[in-house]
Amino acid sequence: MLLALSLIYSGLSFAADTDAPAPADSTDTQMQTITVSGTATKDAYTAPSTKSAGKLDLSLRETPQSVSVVTRALMDDFKLDNINAVLSTTTGVTVERVETSRTYYTSRGFDIVNFQYDGVGQPTTTGNIGGDLDTALYERIDVVRGANGLMASTGNPSATVNFIRKRPTATTQASASVTVGSWNHYRAEGDVSTKLNESGSVAGRVVLVHDQANSYIDRYSPKKDVAYAVVDAHLSNDTLLTVGHTYETSHNKSPMWGALPLYYTDGTPTNYDVSTSTSASWGYWNIDTNSTFAELNHKLGNGWAIQGTINHIDSKADSALLYVYGTPVKDVGGGLYAYPSQYASKQRQTLADISVDGKFNLGGRQHDLSFGYSWSRSRVSDLSLYGQGIGTEMLGQSAFDGTYPMPTFDAATDGSSYEDYRNTLFLAARFNLADDWKLLTGLNSTRARSSGESYGTTKYKSASKTTPYVGVVYDINRDLSAYASHTEIFNPQSETDANGVPLDPVEGKTTEAGLKAALFNNKLNVSGAVFKTKQDNTAEQAGYVGAKAYYRGVNAESQGFEFDSSGELTKGWQASAGFTRLTSLKGDQGQAVRTYVPRSTLRVNTTYQLPGVPQLKVGGTLAWQSEIWIDQGGGIKTTQESYATLGLMAHYEFNRNLSLNLNLNNVTDKKYLTSLYWTQSLYAAPRNGSATLSWKY
Repeated sequence: MLLALSLIYSGLSFAADTDAPAPADSTDTQMQTITVSGTATKDAYTAPSTKSAGKLDLSLRETPQSVSVVTRALMDDFKLDNINAVLSTTTGVTVERVETSRTYYTSRGFDIVNFQYDGVGQPTTTGNIGGDLDTALYERIDVVRGANGLMASTGNPSATVNFIRKRPTATTQASASVTVGSWNHYRAEGDVSTKLNESGSVAGRVVLVHDQANSYIDRYSPKKDVAYAVVDAHLSNDTLLTVGHTYETSHNKSPMWGALPLYYTDGTPTNYDVSTSTSASWGYWNIDTNSTFAELNHKLGNGWAIQGTINHIDSKADSALLYVYGTPVKDVGGGLYAYPSQYASKQRQTLADISVDGKFNLGGRQHDLSFGYSWSRSRVSDLSLYGQGIGTEMLGQSAFDGTYPMPTFDAATDGSSYEDYRNTLFLAARFNLADDWKLLTGLNSTRARSSGESYGTTKYKSASKTTPYVGVVYDINRDLSAYASHTEIFNPQSETDANGVPLDPVEGKTTEAGLKAALFNNKLNVSGAVFKTKQDNTAEQAGYVGAKAYYRGVNAESQGFEFDSSGELTKGWQASAGFTRLTSLKGDQGQAVRTYVPRSTLRVNTTYQLPGVPQLKVGGTLAWQSEIWIDQGGGIKTTQESYATLGLMAHYEFNRNLSLNLNLNNVTDKKYLTSLYWTQSLYAAPRNGSATLSWKY
């Protein structure tokens, strides 16, 4: 916080001494008007405005909630080619990489389950991200921390991740790059945007990616392909139609299902090579996703506009996997058992959203208003085929050599089939109470219901709730603001109590207050906040009635503070940095909960263009987190000590068209566990690097 205040006041001093005009727009990218407006240089680490926190297009300083922005420039500089890499650099977010092909995320102590595309929510049915979600399609990624009662119909009071897609540009642009990295990593990427008719009223953009590699993990070999096409058609001066489609595959050979055991039968911790894997040589996990969206924007006149969006997502997964469970015997081996399974799933989601935005006059002042309706339907079906030989002991070290034979998958079957519907009405208003006072308020009224079964357990749930949002911003001067906000959110759940009655919904609340500054002609955004977040009635298994588990609702609360900054510190020096401290994360009885969540995290990413050699840019990234631990039962505690990782980069432009990027990750070759979210874990990648040759037109 001291660093935040120091930057704010040093920036205020600088700003007071300069009357330089705002920088001219130096990019031809047409950002989507529903999400982003304003100007920013192509190399910026911050953004001029966002709609990710409250439906209304506001600058970061005017937004009464904590928001971090990961721009295209930051992603390109540090080769953040997937969502795990992006969120690992983001203030207040922890990436829980529990397996090679499945990841959870947390913020402020709670799971992140809200993901949006251009501000339209995509309900999650599993609470995690499967596969390797590529970031080449996105102009930037916004992360709003805390409950997001206006933008999200349901969810947790953790954070909302908003992916903002690339759009066609006004002029022809093209780029291509080839990356070669450690463990035979090869990546090719292309991005072309051009007008499609002589007048330029129709323009299109195509992004293509092929990425494949071996891995530091034995036998594991991931591969993905991405194709994205989008067309903008100006039907009139006031009407814009946008249609896009994404095809993305993530095909993984010998992935891990589950991870490594963390202790021996004598209670001492295991310590494997970082390459150790429990996967079988025949294992695979393939995910294929098709996503189509259409968006219509129309200006109604007098500052009013309407937008309608529809998304359809079709995702399929197919896998044959080996799970290894049990407790190994130290120095002898054995004690681990096989659980092979074949799994297939289908998920179809349709999302629709319509909103109206505009300005109105009241009391001699102009105010902002947004209202609308959203609807979603998710259908999920999956089938598990269990392999012969479940429970077979894997003697010696055979659990780690990949030699377990592929069985026939006909021992038993099980699966799921359920539907989820959500309907939401929302209203948001920003009242200009005085020249230096703004009040942002609104309501979100949602009905959510589900039906069907999953592995013999009902998925029925039905709940309705109206959640409020209120935030106030006071402009201390033209650069510095103080704010406070309170938001709520809820999430229905299908778990039942001892009487078979579904539990009431999870309810989340976030209250925060802080300072925000936009410095150096809005090139640098700095914020500091204190927050309190509560999540009540989360289902926790409490026992069994016969063979059926029953649950009880438990409460948890986190408190803390954070600092976040992004943008240009001085000419040629870009930085994105943040520190989060959870001073408390406790349950009903004051006990520590979610001990796998680090109580303190630091993220720093910075680049500097050398004045004497303007073609050369150098930079580094630092990520640090405090100690985490998990109670394994029986008096055994697994601990991952605090650690820091360092990354370095260098970018050299040979000419205006050709450049070379060198990246080195985990420079100190630190060995650490990726997560303690589960009672198993795996090791993070050791020191590795890549070289990327890029061409642009």
